[in-house]
Amino acid sequence: MAARFATTDRRRVAAVLGGLTACSIVGVGYLLVADPHDPAVPMPTCPTKLVTGLDCPACGGLRMTRSLLTGDWLRAVRDNAYLLVALPAGIALLATWAFHAWRGERRRTPRWVAVAFLGTAAAWAVVRNLPGWPLRPT
Repeated sequence: MAARFATTDRRRVAAVLGGLTACSIVGVGYLLVADPHDPAVPMPTCPTKLVTGLDCPACGGLRMTRSLLTGDWLRAVRDNAYLLVALPAGIALLATWAFHAWRGERRRTPRWVAVAFLGTAAAWAVVRNLPGWPLRPT
């Protein structure tokens, strides 16, 4: 019975990682040909920005990714410094989950990790919307 769970877990891991990889390839491919810094280029609008006029923790993420793809690190920091730190941490968590799930191990991410992600995202949302804050998405 344990082997059956391992096979199911491996299929789930492969499906999750395959879907994320496919979406990432499509997104990065689009950002290679379309510059979100150009207002004439069609890009999705942030619902938080649209409704409240405030930058959410992820605002500037597409511009940050484009800046990274073109090697403009300073512009990437300006576009979204929080995501530059949070995305690698999130990828590390995903890799840890995939590793353990592939082996059939049931492990939960500690609650403090989720609290840390939510807390830092909330703090970033507040700080980046303060008047005079220099790091605004370009």
